[in-house]
Amino acid sequence: LQQSYYLAAKQLLPVTPPWGALAGVRPTKITTKHLLEGGTPKSADELLRDVYYVTDDRRRLAIDCSVSTVRAVNMLQPSDLSLYVGIPFCPTRCAYCSFVSQSVEKSLGLMEPYLDVLCREITDAAQMVRETGLRIKSFYMGGGTPTTLSARQMDRLLTHLNRSFDLSGSAEYCIEAGRPDTITREKLQVLLDHGADRISVNPQSLEDEVLRAIGRHTARDIEDTMALAASMGFPHVNMDLIAGLPADTPEGFRRTLDKCLTFGADNITVHTLSLKKGSRILLEGLPIPTAEDVARMLDYADPTLRKHGFAPYYLYRQKYMSGSFENVGWTKPGGTGLYNIYIMEELHSILSLGAGGSTKMVGGGQIRRAFNAKYPREYIDRPEKRRANLMDFARFYAEQGE
Repeated sequence: LQQSYYLAAKQLLPVTPPWGALAGVRPTKITTKHLLEGGTPKSADELLRDVYYVTDDRRRLAIDCSVSTVRAVNMLQPSDLSLYVGIPFCPTRCAYCSFVSQSVEKSLGLMEPYLDVLCREITDAAQMVRETGLRIKSFYMGGGTPTTLSARQMDRLLTHLNRSFDLSGSAEYCIEAGRPDTITREKLQVLLDHGADRISVNPQSLEDEVLRAIGRHTARDIEDTMALAASMGFPHVNMDLIAGLPADTPEGFRRTLDKCLTFGADNITVHTLSLKKGSRILLEGLPIPTAEDVARMLDYADPTLRKHGFAPYYLYRQKYMSGSFENVGWTKPGGTGLYNIYIMEELHSILSLGAGGSTKMVGGGQIRRAFNAKYPREYIDRPEKRRANLMDFARFYAEQGE
């Protein structure tokens, strides 16, 4: 039935959809399941080609990412989970963004009360993890922009986190630094002092006209930040780019990617613009590149990254993406960000703390979710919601042992 609808609709489309008949956000789940059940990359390719009509280059992407996922699966133990801590504050809101975050200029007074409550939740969550006999496999702090916190605030938070959780078995400790206008040597030193071995610095573009259109930093800010991170010796650095931003062109995107390849990052994530409700792009009607131009951007990224020693290791799709393409994480050998695979492929539980946190419980063939209060003020004022989520998590694992 799916094939019939797709083949009928395709006759009306001006171009062939890159993902064929696949409409979900995790196309690699099909190929990963196939490989785990004894299939080969060749048979996985035939499955995507003959059943779902996926194009050649997208089939290669999916299979490469699934091979990486199978390696990650083989590293896991039943007691493993990942820990996420959310910092829902940013200096300002970028034009493409609809994440739950508060700009610091409007909510400076909430940051200290938020940290007070977050530290209490960390204490309670750590006790629950110990009592449940679980082990932290990876830690990720995201947002918002975590480096919106001052060096003092970050030191306080990470000190409490490290004292509360046993992170000795964690394979990675990642902090999303995000915007260069929030990054200082003092803050980066705090991250290193507390064990961070991976940061993400997200230019999105290195074209100043594009950066002005989306309300971010300058290209020079990124160059200075990457030089600072390199001088301080972070083992792993990721850079995020977005194909399809307002005012961008295929030529501008190529210049951005080529420049990023000179900075020494061992991870580069290439996102496709997703049009979010509530973003300035939609609210203000900002002009964006055509789907054809976005295709040209991505068609340049894939062979260029491969030529420079990068391989795709995770991917996912979102609603309302330009051209119905995908987001892909690329890594050099030894630089795989395991948390990205775990959460996108739903390989094990993700315990999420902080406002907007989405805890995912995985086990026994089930996936259940629990959501923290969405906004910082609501999160601060609703301790019963935080407690209920931790109790749900503990109950889920108690049921797995029955």
